[in-house]
Amino acid sequence: MFASQRREKIVEWLHQKGLVVVKELAVEMNVSEGTLRTDLRLLEDEGIIERTHGGAVLANKKAAFRGDSFFTRSELNYAEKKAIGQQAAHLVSKGQCILLDASSTVLELAKALADCDYLTVVTNGLDAAMTLNQNPRINVILIGGVLRSGSRTVEGVLGGNLLDGIHADLFFTSAEGISIEEGMTDFSLYEAELKKRMAANARKTIALADHTKLGRRSIATSLAMAQIHTLITDAKADKSYLDQIKGIEIRIAQVNNKK
Repeated sequence: MFASQRREKIVEWLHQKGLVVVKELAVEMNVSEGTLRTDLRLLEDEGIIERTHGGAVLANKKAAFRGDSFFTRSELNYAEKKAIGQQAAHLVSKGQCILLDASSTVLELAKALADCDYLTVVTNGLDAAMTLNQNPRINVILIGGVLRSGSRTVEGVLGGNLLDGIHADLFFTSAEGISIEEGMTDFSLYEAELKKRMAANARKTIALADHTKLGRRSIATSLAMAQIHTLITDAKADKSYLDQIKGIEIRIAQVNNKK
């Protein structure tokens, strides 16, 4: 098992059990306790977990005990994600074919598109698919793959052949982090690989990321910065960091604070 796969497995167990113990993990994974402590330190550096005496819990403990990582992620910075999704919807035109990843931010775009006319949407997100499928004027294609444990995300490249036959206008995607050096990065290698395939079959790629994602990185790069055409973020984004991003159109979504 590669180090990145091992760390992904640790997080999966945390979502299922709420707590992991180093001694137990060492036996389960057949690796040394020192190796696991290194894994936990890296996951803590990324803000994914919090180390405890002899083990670790998820940084967001509510996610660990509810066992529903997507639901919890969708709650974080919700107002900003909603504003970003609504801003992204302005880029979509009638009759287009668009690709949507399974992120909570892109789900807000799907909600904003729910009443649109004559779209074809290809996605690996179950929530986005169900949201858009309620409109008979939107043709929804769900990418096949493996349903990730504890989530509503289809992963893997089993749908690669389907993607090869699709020529999309736009690909909307988010990530665990976006940095100038590493580009868009995700915790899951499988998710990153699928996003590469999706981007390769779209004319333009639009990155949706709230201010907390900027300057952060995770394990696997899905897209280099050079592959991104437009970045949509929110008004809390660090302007000095945005100024360092070259060759990409940047749009700022304003949160509507009206009740």
